[in-house]
Amino acid sequence: MSAVVETRTSGTPPIASRRRVRLVAAAPSLWRVLEPGGRVIGHLQEIAQAGSVRFRARRYNPAAHAFRDLGDFWSADDAVECLVFGR
Repeated sequence: MSAVVETRTSGTPPIASRRRVRLVAAAPSLWRVLEPGGRVIGHLQEIAQAGSVRFRARRYNPAAHAFRDLGDFWSADDAVECLVFGR
């Protein structure tokens, strides 16, 4: 069974955490989350599901050569906080 996931392009989501990180567009509904020094700490993906919008935090796992989903959140702030503080 697979879930139907739609993405949408609504511009960069506003986040209160901007003083600690920067979002850079990587694809429609996908942003790289960068530290102030420019190091990528993960991705933020906007997902439209069942009439609502969720934000997925994703971190690259070098050992697996793949991204690992850390979770889906109701706000971009919560997803970014997971990336920033979940290291």
